[in-house]
Amino acid sequence: MRTRSKQPRKQRKARFNAPLHVRHKFMSAPLSPALREKYNRRSFPVRKGDTVLVMRGDDKGTEGKVRSVDLKSGRITVEGVVIARSDLSEVPRPVHPSNVQITKLDLKDEWRANALTRE
Repeated sequence: MRTRSKQPRKQRKARFNAPLHVRHKFMSAPLSPALREKYNRRSFPVRKGDTVLVMRGDDKGTEGKVRSVDLKSGRITVEGVVIARSDLSEVPRPVHPSNVQITKLDLKDEWRANALTRE
């Protein structure tokens, strides 16, 4: 998705109206220094099954597997990152992918493995 406009409203509109295959790119998170060195790239789209480290917010320092990826809202849920409700039940807290760091990639999919070495 490439907008030519500099107007913030058109930038936002393009982002909110983007198709799902483009939204997948928005779900990129920085790689850990070890992965950055190994694959020679800074960031990669997050997928369910990846292990991430929360870098910002109340749950900073928590490491866990990605439970789900929501392309519509642009958020991911991580195991161990929860909010306690008033009835003491716990629900997953949505986290923006830019606030996490990928520490371990799930490379069962060979297309994804090939995407790392491409470019």
